[in-house]
Amino acid sequence: MKLVAVTACPTGIAHTYMAAEKLEKVAKKLGHTIKVETQGAMGIENELSQADVDAADAAILATDIALENEERFSRIRKIHVPVHEVLKNAEAIFDRLKT
Repeated sequence: MKLVAVTACPTGIAHTYMAAEKLEKVAKKLGHTIKVETQGAMGIENELSQADVDAADAAILATDIALENEERFSRIRKIHVPVHEVLKNAEAIFDRLKT
């Protein structure tokens, strides 16, 4: 499965990047491709283009704050999860995409 994701937490430091890394690691383990955008203290990094979003099968929005440019995901299947859920059990999030 080809996926995109956005991670963002209130302070936008540690948990934002830890969640991005976890999603990338688990996606690779499960045989998926993923591109992850982070929104944090440094602003938007690894910004997803509309082409990235349109080419994806689904999006994981792992956020504890409002996302910038969330309208990009209006035409794609997506799941919203809190950042801590990614850190606790990322594989369960990928399982939810199967249904």
